[in-house]
Formats: sequence, structure tokens, C-alpha cells
Amino acid sequence: MYPVEVFLVGLVVCIFAAAVAADNGNHPGSALRPPSVPLVTHDPYFSTWSFADRLTDGWSKHWTGANHALCGMVRIDGKPYRFMGVRPESVPAMRQVRLQVLPTRTVYTFEADGVELRMTFLTPALPYNLDILSRPVTYILWQARATDGKRHEVSLYLDASAEWAVNTTDQKVVWSRYRLGGMDVLRVGTQQQPILEKSGDNLRIDWGYLYLAIPRQAGDETILAPEHLARNAFAQNGTLPDSDDLRMPRAAHDDWIVLACALHLGTVGEQPVSRHLLIAYDDLFSIEYFYRKLRPYWRRAGTEIDDLLRQAEQDLPQLQEECARFDAELLADLKKVGGEKYADLCTLAYRQCLAAHKLVADFDGTPLFFSKENFSNGCIATVDVTYPSSPFFLLFNPELLKGMLTPVLDYARSPRWKFPFAPHDLGTYPKANGQVYGGGERSEENQMPVEECGNMLLMVAALAKAEGNADYAKRYWSLLTQWAEYLREKGLDPENQLCTDDFAGHLAHNTNLSLKAILALGGYAMLCRMVGDTAQAEEYDRLAREMAQHWMRMADDGDHYRLAFDKPGTWSQKYNLVWDQLLGLNLFPKEVARKEIAYYKTKMNPYGLPLDNRSQYTKLDWTVWTATLAESSEDFNLFMDAVWRWMNETPSRVPLTDWYWTHDAKQVGFQARSVVGGVFIKMLGDAEVWRKWLARCRR
Repeated sequence: MYPVEVFLVGLVVCIFAAAVAADNGNHPGSALRPPSVPLVTHDPYFSTWSFADRLTDGWSKHWTGANHALCGMVRIDGKPYRFMGVRPESVPAMRQVRLQVLPTRTVYTFEADGVELRMTFLTPALPYNLDILSRPVTYILWQARATDGKRHEVSLYLDASAEWAVNTTDQKVVWSRYRLGGMDVLRVGTQQQPILEKSGDNLRIDWGYLYLAIPRQAGDETILAPEHLARNAFAQNGTLPDSDDLRMPRAAHDDWIVLACALHLGTVGEQPVSRHLLIAYDDLFSIEYFYRKLRPYWRRAGTEIDDLLRQAEQDLPQLQEECARFDAELLADLKKVGGEKYADLCTLAYRQCLAAHKLVADFDGTPLFFSKENFSNGCIATVDVTYPSSPFFLLFNPELLKGMLTPVLDYARSPRWKFPFAPHDLGTYPKANGQVYGGGERSEENQMPVEECGNMLLMVAALAKAEGNADYAKRYWSLLTQWAEYLREKGLDPENQLCTDDFAGHLAHNTNLSLKAILALGGYAMLCRMVGDTAQAEEYDRLAREMAQHWMRMADDGDHYRLAFDKPGTWSQKYNLVWDQLLGLNLFPKEVARKEIAYYKTKMNPYGLPLDNRSQYTKLDWTVWTATLAESSEDFNLFMDAVWRWMNETPSRVPLTDWYWTHDAKQVGFQARSVVGGVFIKMLGDAEVWRKWLARCRR
């Protein structure tokens, strides 16, 4: 390990030893038990989590629930212990004493026989640096130190299964090794390499290659071998088999080939001894965009995997320091704006939001950022998935929001899209070749016309506010005007149609959908003003204000506002109203939000506020948008208390679901989706905080 790296690790430990204990709920008496813990989180295919309380309670898993096994062991004075994975069963588990989930890091601490072992999964998911963000590399770092005043002989073992490189374990794999400077590099991938051949939801990647890169030190060993041979050899004698298994190609589950290493730390005393390795995935090509195969963004200038691994290894000391600063600053702002429990929620949502996207380069190098609808329908670049996630990108880097909007806008103004309203999606991940939802390009059946027009106009308006200009909107002005005209005609009292909450079915006269249309027209008026069209700005501003007055009369139900204009005695979360304050439109008097918040307080369940009167389920993203309407921190915290209780107690051990029951905390559907980025919307309500983070991404 580099001397500077040792220093930086020690520095980080000192800085955060006290502060992090209070961060992310990891403080005595109120430690959050995450539903699932992020480990290696980069994109919809390279996304691995722990679904258990302790790392030794189960295998690490892809977000879909398929095993993506990592096995970890330590030998202390010749005695083996497991710190990750469930085998070998004969090897006892270390005692896990602490878990910290931070925005860019997950840190586990274990103890056994007078030795403390700290294991960190560092994913430098820094959204203001696209070169770093796009790297499919996570660092696994260890620190071992004696806690009993004695000295101990310590060695580490880690392996990764070929499961990481297949969709189903009956697929045949091949493997190899090579040396790269001071690193031993092991890799595995499928024999057939069916690049971008499949599309769908419950799929894992089966092309490209998984890599383990191990900085080599004296006494270290690496092996490509069946899991039982590698693990048992280390457990029994602290070494690995002396030759690689060369029986290939063969199915991943045929004797379970693993990429394994044994790292010998030597004698460990009170001063920590540190080691690390890199786990990476090179998918070669990532997205099919109108029948063109696009490279991952990090490959746009001809960079190859060897270049990536060399640079990633060289950058580790700097990235450790930078990620520590980033985590500390973000956590401080989250707690300042929304409190401790809000910070816990956002921290857990942070890497999940990013990992539900893939950053690629267009033919001219332009960054494009494609989302996947994880366990909702597998669509790619879904507008009403981008909309709830947009606060994350409006806060941290609007260029990423442009990377999501541009493919949709270019598609909508092409001859392929023949409708006067905005599209829903661009296809099924990873193939963005045209809309597949509802009537697709064929008919208006099961489309979301008001929903998607409103979403696009609001996001473009919010983007202009974030950037301080409407230059991006000018590129698509005729299209935006067309959608504004559509909402002018159809938006006040929507016909029977779907909205983003399509699981609830069609609904006519939807008051929350009407709110979206009215606010979108206000956003369009704001854009008109920014491009210098004063007459058009005044016309649409007047229109939006008139529609707002109509809305209040039509939706009024005494002490609250209705779910649908024609349904007295109903109610719903009016989460779309949040844009009135965030964009400074002021179309509705503050009393509208006050009345709604007061009513919601009478409808709370143990785990949150139901979405509306029709069911006991709720949506996580919309709950935080609704809570952001609250004027007092006490009212906001009422919502956060329920959400935190749900995270801590839900029996559904999956990466954050955004659709769950408020009476028993169980998942209804969806998991690992990007929409959790919407929980950052509260940060946009603090103008000073928003400006600060925007300034960071412009440096």
C-alpha cells in the first residue's frame, strides 16, 4: 500500500470516528437497519447489495435478488473466520459490530480474537465528475488492527463468483489472468458474449467481463478455481491451490468457478494495516440507441480496461480523501435541511438512484444518461421515472438531467413520434429504439398525455432555473410550445387516462394531474420570460393563474381537496404542488398547501401517508414531495418519522422500494429504482444549499 494511502486512511478515520457515529442513523439508540445495503453499485447490471443484517447471513445479491456471491475470510493467528458469505459453513463468522452507510461508502466493522477488521466498499459516485462517475470500479478496502494490546498474524481472503457475469448460471463462462504493472488481474465472462442481444426487466448482464485487480505484495496469492477448493484451502492452511482450473468453457454453476485472492498482512499490532483491491466490470457496449451500439462514457476516447484499472489504482488515495469530504459535506447539509432521519433516507437513496442509470457517450461524445425501470416494467428512459428522480440531478449536476431529457426530446421531434403529446419511454432496457409502453408508436391507447407533457415542461423549466438561462429550452422550443398548447386544451380537467401512478389504473378528472398541467404552464410562462417573449409569458402566466382559481373551486372538499373533481369525500397527496414554491411560480395561495398538510396529518398510518383514499399503499418519492409542502420542521418530521420507521422495520429486505404498504411496512412492488432520487427535493427548497451544490458541479 502506498505510504500516502496509509496516511489518508488514518486521516479519514480520525476525522470521521466521532462525526460518522452520528451520521446516517449510526448512533446509539437509533441506528438504522437498512432494508438492503449497497455494496457495488454502478448501473442496472453492475449493482450488488447485501439483503441481510450481517454480511455472513447470506450471499451478496444483484438488485434483482439473484446471487452475486462475494466470499470473505480472515485468518487470525492461524484460525479462520468468515466476514462475508455463508460458506464454508465450518468456518465461524466474525462478530459484526458496526455498519455505516454513507453516500459513497459502506463500512463494516468486525471483531474476533483481539483483532478489529474494517471493510469498506468505496464507489466514488461523484456526480459532478462524469469521468469518475462513469468508471465501473468499486474499491474494497480493509484495515486490520489489534485491540488487545498484542500482535497477531493476519491474512485475508476474498473471492467473486462467475455469477456476476451471467444472466443464468447455466451459461458457459471462460476466464483468464494477466499482470498489469503491479497488479494481478483476474477476469471472467461468458463464452458466447451476446452483446446487447437481450432486453427486459428481470435480467442480468451476460456479456463483457468481471475483473478483480489486486495490487501485488510479497506473499499474496491469486487463483481461478472451484469455490470449494479455493475457500477450503485458505480456511485450512492459509494458502491457495497451486494451479488454476483450466476446464473451460463450462457452466457458471458447474463447480462454481471463482476469482480468488489471499492477502497476507503479516504481523498486526495497534497501528492499522491496510490492503485493497478493485472489482470492475467492462461491458464493452452499454446501450442500443436507435439501433446504434453506444460505448460506456469512460470508453468514449478509446480508453481500454487496462487504462481504466491503471488510472483507478493511481487515483485511489485522492478519491478516498475526496469521497470523505463529499460524504461529510452532504450529510451536514441533509441534516441541516431535513434532520437526522431525512439524512438517513437520502444517504440510502444516493447510490441507488445513480445505479439505476447507465452513462454512455453519443457518437459525438455527448453524455447520455439512460434510466431503467427496475421491477416496474423494464422500460428505458421513462419520462415519468425521470421526473421523480430529477431533484437529485437538479441538485448535483444538471448535465445528467440533460443526458436523460435529450434522447426523449430528439425522439419526440423526429418523424417517428406522431402524437401532439410527449412520449412515455424509448423502449425496453438496454434498447432505446422507440416507445413500447401502451400503444407505443401505434395508437393513443394507454398513453399518458397530460402526465408526460407536464413532466417534460416542468423538468425543462427547473433545468432553466438551475442554470440561470433557457438556452437548453431554445433548442426544442417548438416542441415545448406544442406541449404547452396541448395542456392548455387538455390539462385543467384531464380525461380518463393514466398518470405516473399507473398501478392505480385510469382516472378521469384527476386533481393532482391537473395541478401538474397548471404548474407546467406556469413553468412554460417562466421559460417564455427567460427567452424574451414577454407577450407569450404574460399570456401563459395569466392562463395558469386562471386555471389555478378554477382548480381551487372544482377540487374543494371543505377541509381538503379531492382526488378527482367529480368525487366528493375523496382525497389524495398533491405532491405535484411542490413545484409552485420551488420554481417561484406562486400560482396558488399558501393556504392550499396548509390545508392539505393539516388534512394529511389526520390520515397518517404507522409507516406513512397513503397515496390516496383508494388504498393503504404509498409511494416513497411522492411522500417526501408532499412533506416538502409543510411549512414547519415539525410537520416535515412527522412524515420523516414514519418513513424512517418503515425503512427500519420493513420485512421486505430489498434495495429501497418506492411502493409499499403503510399499515404493515411490506413491499407492494418495485425495488432499486431511480425514483428514490426524488427524496432530495427538500434540498431544492433551500436556495442557499441548492446554489452551493450547483456551484460545485460547475467547477
